[in-house]
Formats: sequence, structure tokens, C-alpha cells
Amino acid sequence: MASSPAPAFDHNTASGLTAVLARREDDLVVGPFLAQIEDQAETADSTRRIDPSLIAAIKGSDVMRLSASRELGGLEYSMFAIGRELEAIAYRDPSLAWALWNHLCVFHLFVGSLGPENAGLLEEIVARREWVSFPAGAGSGVHGKIEGDHATLNGRGSFSTGAAYGDHCGVVFAVVGDDGVPVRPLDLRFAVVSNHSEGFRIDPSWDGSGLRASATDDVYYHDVSVPLSRTCQWFGANRAESLRSVPVVHHRYREDWVGISDIWLGWMALGVVSRALAEIVDATQSRRVIMGAKMVERPTVQINIGRATALTLAAKAAVADICHEIDERINNAVVPDTAAYYRQQAVTSMAVEQLSQAMELLSRTLGGNGTRESHPFDRRLRDFRSMPLHINVHQDRVTHQLGRLVLGVDLDPF
Repeated sequence: MASSPAPAFDHNTASGLTAVLARREDDLVVGPFLAQIEDQAETADSTRRIDPSLIAAIKGSDVMRLSASRELGGLEYSMFAIGRELEAIAYRDPSLAWALWNHLCVFHLFVGSLGPENAGLLEEIVARREWVSFPAGAGSGVHGKIEGDHATLNGRGSFSTGAAYGDHCGVVFAVVGDDGVPVRPLDLRFAVVSNHSEGFRIDPSWDGSGLRASATDDVYYHDVSVPLSRTCQWFGANRAESLRSVPVVHHRYREDWVGISDIWLGWMALGVVSRALAEIVDATQSRRVIMGAKMVERPTVQINIGRATALTLAAKAAVADICHEIDERINNAVVPDTAAYYRQQAVTSMAVEQLSQAMELLSRTLGGNGTRESHPFDRRLRDFRSMPLHINVHQDRVTHQLGRLVLGVDLDPF
């Protein structure tokens, strides 16, 4: 028998939850697009592509400039403020939030890596409101041969979140000699490659069960020529440490992008869980359980929703607090140290763990209905599950490094 679709979500029913979570969206840069984001989200999930008209509208807006400093023509929004923008987007369409999150934190990486000497290129990207991505996940491997004032790139980059919507990809490549073998000592460089370059190809390979429209695809470089003026030496494993002393465009870029990506991922996770919570609060008002009892009157339902709400509140407080710590450090030109770097990752990783517990409680409350593809919770759960698995916030990596730091053991390279 075909399952019946879930009833339409009524935001007004969940107004008590909105008040408890202290959610407000009347001051957001992304505000004018929220209705359109909502309207296309379900279709984007099923087609694995965000509405092109929405992408065009966002790329023509100041959303693209949120994380850029004023020196580069950006809005220089605080870490906390950008987190709230991403939370509101993820509340409606986590795939779009994921793609924009990648752009905002990867641009932060671009600026820190390229430095003041490449400010002209960075200003051009900001002025044109162009979208960037960084396909350098597991399985990536790119070689570059230096030929005059250009490098010729060949290889593959994985996890190119948002590249299908974007304009530039960052790439780390190993310089090779005439024999095609990486030179020794290893010479690693970072480059910004236009997505419109000859020989550059995006393979729409992302088939993940969650974040379906995030365009987390593979990219291929086949004799792609990039000017050496768009390259720089790659910091490699000691990037976070190096950023504490090298020249930077603005003090905010002394903060390494991995820690920044974690806190903003925490905000996105909050958006997804808050939406799932609101939808289930709404559904309990009319649903009946076995024998016709009202779902809203069941003590276990009340307890589980209460616990899920409390966990969400705790996670929000933790992520907001660590954002304020970073913003204060930036405002006072305080150079981050290793303890600060891992503190922000650890706090966010555990906040996301709390949100995982909240989603488990909501799944238990909803029961078998939540496993139906026709129910919105199925999509919320699929999207959320991708978030704790991201390597930057993955608790196995973060807690392992934190444990080594606390115990005085040398840290792993990543």
C-alpha cells in the first residue's frame, strides 16, 4: 500500500519552540531568498540540483561577500553572524547551505594561502561575486609541470562541493619534473583555477544519500594551464601554525579555515535539527497513536521532545559561545594558538554530537513513519547524517588530536 504524504508543515504550530530556541531571521542578508530557498528545496533533493534561478540570484547578492574582509571589498561579517545566515539556509535547504558554507570557508582559505601579494585576484573574485570551491578530499591527486610562466595540471580532485554552481576551484598540486615524477624535496603549490579553463571537467558523481543537491562531485584536470601568478607555495600540514606569523590581508585570516569550517558546520547542523524538531512538534498536534490516543498527550513523547529541545539549546549555546570567542580574538588582533585552534574544533564536534542525540530522540518519537520517503523527517535525517561525518568536525579526528594535545604527545599532521 502506498504511504500517504505527510501533512503540510505549519510554522505557527511550532511557535512555542521558536520562542524557546530564540530563532530570528529578520536581519539576515539571505532573508530575501528564504522563501525561494524553501520552495525549491524538495525538488532540489529529488533532482540533485539547486534551482538555477536561485543560484543566479544568490550569486548576484552580497551573500557571496560575507566572509571577505573590507580590504577585499567584502562585508567582513563576524563568525557568529555568518553562522546565523547558514543556519537559516540549512533550516530550509541543507544542500544549498552546504554548498555556500564551502564557498565561504574555502574563500577564507584562499585569502590566507594567497596572502596580500595576491590581493588583486582576491578583490576581483569578491567584486564579481564569484563562487569558489576546494576539491581536495580523499583520493585527490594532481601533478603540475612548470612551463615558463604557467603550470600544466593533470589529475583528479574529489569532494568539489558547489563547483557545479561555481567559478573557481582551489587545487593543491605536486610539481613534477620532465619524467612526470614529483620532484624531491617535494614542492607543493596552491593554485586558483577557473572552472571555465580548457581541460577542466566536472563529473557529476555525487550520489550520497544526504545533501543530494550539494554538487559534491569529482573534478578532472587534463593539461589545464594556470598562470604562476595564480599560484603560491602550499603551507601543507603546518598551515594553521604558519598563518600566525606570515603577512595576511586582515587579522581574521590568521584563523585557519578548518576551525572556521567547523563552527559554521555546527550552525548548519542546528538549522537541520531545529527544522526536524519543529516539524515533529507540529505533527504531534494532530497525530494519533495506537488505540487512538493523542500523540501530544503521551509522556514519552513529551519527554523525548523536551530532551531533544534541551540538547539543541545546549549545542546552540556552545557554538555561539565559541564563535564569540573567535570574533573577540579577531577584533582585538589576538593571534590564535594551538589550544584555541583545537578548542573551537572540540566544542563544535561535541555540539554536533549533542544534535545527533537529539535526532535519535526525534526518530524514536516519530517511529516507523519517519522511515518513509514521503515523510519530511527522512530527508532531514539523511541530510543531518552527513554532517558529523565531515573530516573537519569528525569526532574521531578531533578528540584524538585533543587527547594528544592534553597529554603532551606530538600532534598528527591533520
